[in-house]
Amino acid sequence: YQANEMCFIWLRHLPVRLSIVFWSIFESLRTSEVRLFDLDRRYNKYTICIFTKRKVSSRGHLGVVASTDPILLRAARGEDVERPPVWLMRQAGRYMAEFRAYSEKYPFRMRSETPDIAIELSMQPFRAFKPDGVIMFSDILTPLPAIGVEFDVIRGKGPRIDQPVRSMEDVLALKPMDDLDDRCPFLRPILSTLRQEVGNEAAVLGFVGTPWTLAAYSIEGKADRHLMHTKQMMLKNPEILKAYLDHLTEAIAIYACHQIDCGAQVIQLFDSWAHHLSPAQFVEFSLPYAEKVTAAIKAKHPEVPVIFHANGGTGKLERIAAGCSADVVGLDWATDMSAAREVFGANTTLQGNMDPMILFGSQEQIEAAVKTAVDEAGRKHILGVGHGVVQGTPEESVGIFCDAARKSVYADCLAGAK
Repeated sequence: YQANEMCFIWLRHLPVRLSIVFWSIFESLRTSEVRLFDLDRRYNKYTICIFTKRKVSSRGHLGVVASTDPILLRAARGEDVERPPVWLMRQAGRYMAEFRAYSEKYPFRMRSETPDIAIELSMQPFRAFKPDGVIMFSDILTPLPAIGVEFDVIRGKGPRIDQPVRSMEDVLALKPMDDLDDRCPFLRPILSTLRQEVGNEAAVLGFVGTPWTLAAYSIEGKADRHLMHTKQMMLKNPEILKAYLDHLTEAIAIYACHQIDCGAQVIQLFDSWAHHLSPAQFVEFSLPYAEKVTAAIKAKHPEVPVIFHANGGTGKLERIAAGCSADVVGLDWATDMSAAREVFGANTTLQGNMDPMILFGSQEQIEAAVKTAVDEAGRKHILGVGHGVVQGTPEESVGIFCDAARKSVYADCLAGAK
């Protein structure tokens, strides 16, 4: 191969022992990035794809610069990559039998706040499916106790906050977010260990809920389809809601930066309850506060990509495009990827957005949905489902989904390999 080109070598359907031999040889040369694709579990056959990592002085005709960083991290930074990286929201979940062995035995907060258990649960889908991202097992509500809002997760019912925040007195009584190694001592061992476990095979993702989503949860005290208390506060006492949003914004920014200090390479902001807001409410009560969190992260860690995912972003895409500075925009499955690409343009990295229920379909249906998402998204894309993996999803379907992503090498990369 020429110095300014990337070379691809495909070794198809090798017996597993021979695959390991080739893997070892090319890794020892330190000139290649080796991908082991588990394409046929039934016959224990594998395919290896080797991408050369020879450093060059300028971009080659493929538009891909060699790097040892995980592909998801490179894509989230906006770099050109050879295929869409893949990970799934709620990829550590009850659809996995291994996970249920823990969830049926231990309560949620014990699982998420005990480092050994949280690390194991985070690593289970990585060992099984090799996604390009490993997200720590936790919850968007996890930072709330550090500011004085206690919560629990009741099996079969979800989160519960017994003392919701509903007055200015409640807001003024909140604690500042500080001394996180003392208040959340589990974060550092979880994230630092995950970095050690996955190395450069995958990016480690941290995450936070947006101020709006955490405010609504802790004002209601539980999930509520109408947000009765929150919407009444919004209409009758908006100054209380905005004071609480201000407090949460500062706290969440500190919490996100602490995750980075502990080892997270990418941060995702979950605006899980954006769907409760009209577009006008979204630009007043959610997006500006999420933007302040993003700005605070970028001020301290400009090298760390931020993903903003608004559940229910349909109808708000133009507002997000105009007012969101995150490196990556996550899309739910109710949005056509092609329509989103028209709104955001060719240079914004989009994430998503396959309907997670397609994972209950056949292999052919899953692969077709992946192809549609990849084709419509174009080169600036991180593949995922538009919401969390649903309980009851066949585990093998998640494997098919990840395999399909790894096979989705972009056409110009394939052309350069011939």
